[in-house]
Amino acid sequence: MRKTSRTIRLSVCRNTCTALLALSGALCAAVALRAQTAQAPKQKDAPITVRFTDIRKSAGITFLQDSTQTEEKYYLETMGTGVAWLDYDQDGLMDLFLVQSGPTDAYKPTHPLRCALYHNNGDGTFTDVTEKAGLGGEGHYGQGVAVGDFDNDGYPDIYVTGYGRAILYHNNGDGTFTDVTEKAGVADAGMWSTSAGWFDYDKDGWLDLIVTNYIEWSPQNNLWCGEHRPGYRSYCHPGNYRGQKTKLYHNNHDGTFTDVSDASGVGKPESKGLGVVLADFNNDGWTDIAIANDTWPNFLFFNKHDGTFEDVSFVSGIAASEDGRYEAGMGIDAADVDRDGWQDIYVTHLDFELNRLYHNNHNGTFDDVTFSSGIGNKAMGLSGVSMKFVDYDNDGWVDILQANGAMVDNVALYHSEVTYKEPLLMFRNLGKGQFEKVSESLGPDFMRPTAGRGLATADFNNDGAMGIAVNVRGDYPEVLRNDGGNANNWLEVLLIGTRSNRDGIGASLKLTTEGFVEVEQAKGGMGYMSASDPRIHFGLAKRTKIESLEITWPSGQVDRLTNVPINQIIAVKEGTGIVPRNFPKVTIR
Repeated sequence: MRKTSRTIRLSVCRNTCTALLALSGALCAAVALRAQTAQAPKQKDAPITVRFTDIRKSAGITFLQDSTQTEEKYYLETMGTGVAWLDYDQDGLMDLFLVQSGPTDAYKPTHPLRCALYHNNGDGTFTDVTEKAGLGGEGHYGQGVAVGDFDNDGYPDIYVTGYGRAILYHNNGDGTFTDVTEKAGVADAGMWSTSAGWFDYDKDGWLDLIVTNYIEWSPQNNLWCGEHRPGYRSYCHPGNYRGQKTKLYHNNHDGTFTDVSDASGVGKPESKGLGVVLADFNNDGWTDIAIANDTWPNFLFFNKHDGTFEDVSFVSGIAASEDGRYEAGMGIDAADVDRDGWQDIYVTHLDFELNRLYHNNHNGTFDDVTFSSGIGNKAMGLSGVSMKFVDYDNDGWVDILQANGAMVDNVALYHSEVTYKEPLLMFRNLGKGQFEKVSESLGPDFMRPTAGRGLATADFNNDGAMGIAVNVRGDYPEVLRNDGGNANNWLEVLLIGTRSNRDGIGASLKLTTEGFVEVEQAKGGMGYMSASDPRIHFGLAKRTKIESLEITWPSGQVDRLTNVPINQIIAVKEGTGIVPRNFPKVTIR
């Protein structure tokens, strides 16, 4: 066994002691003791025990996603649908919105297919308020969802992407929504929209909208793929179809939007977009765009501060894998995984490909650190559909949560070692961006195989422990309560913009606790066709004092807060500081 430096030093010291007899031996023993004390590593807080419990049934959530599956194997069927957490009525509790599919030329259900909005009752249960809210969207083949307050009235609005068109619902502030798509000019007509995100790309104080579009597929050009024998027909590879283009809609401040896709540069390249995250990747204070494309180069657009974007996809290093392959990009998110103050990127892919972690090099480029981070090929047999960075154990290091499920329902006929339904995946951040797989330790509900699609996270109990919702293809959703995550300390921040957009999207938050610095951003998009809790979440581990919270708003306003409480959700108003806001803690009946 190789000796450690400490062992070598002690061995030398013992030899010297023998030579110099008792006096020297005493001196050497003291030196050795000091050396041993100096070399003793600082003990890291022991990991806490976390289990995830599926509360869907007890919560009263009865939504059932319809796969609309037929023998025609319409490409549309396999994509699944998204999910969103939002506080639609501003009562301080996260409510749940689930996107539904719709009828097709080959599938005519006997019952209407509708999206669903569930109101959080604050007692561990939810009430279906879809009909009252007017959010069913019957007849629309929904795909994804993006949530943002586009008119700065204090109530979150909902954009539902879909095949053939999208829908923008304006929140009326009384529990109801109005379809304002036509007036707003954001129908994305004739396109297959998947993910979308709200962000203020020109920093004028109003949220703009980006929409990723997929491929030129229709029932008329639906190809036969797979073998020509019973049960072997399969869904086709996206390479069989031409890609569509990304759309960017500028907010005109009057309830309407202008399509600036081409003028901004975002809509010029062909794409096959499935996921989007909107964050400041070069730390210049302006929000950039990262898009996960399916078997196509991933996109990274840097904001040029003049209403246009520079396509740096290839020079940045995120367009392809380390070995130069364009993989099945689906879910995407950004976070500072090693706490160096810069946003890193994670992209999910299908089985027999690797999920990629790209480290931000602070100079406009990224390195593929999938293997050096410890992730490697540990999930190579899983089809990663969606993902989200989340600090599930509140230790101050963001972890990687991933929803999985093969896109081809008969995949076992072609690859016997792969299954259609697959469990969730969690990579725990050990510190400095080093990860270990801990899925099996999170309980049987976490490990139950499903055809996972849209995924979103939220503190839906307002107790500091981040929960999970997964929209499952052809099945009931998973709603997983985090049991134990709040054994560590935490803080959550709701941003209220004044000069900036009301949601504060684009803000940067720097939290200092006992010398430990965490930097988070209020980002748009994230994941795969889904929207998560908009409140910024900080894990504090066992630290008990927050020295400062510095918020840099999109307007340029900087608020520096001290005496910030821990284990609470706080509301911070731009230019004012902490303001009263009720966030009732859920009491389980």
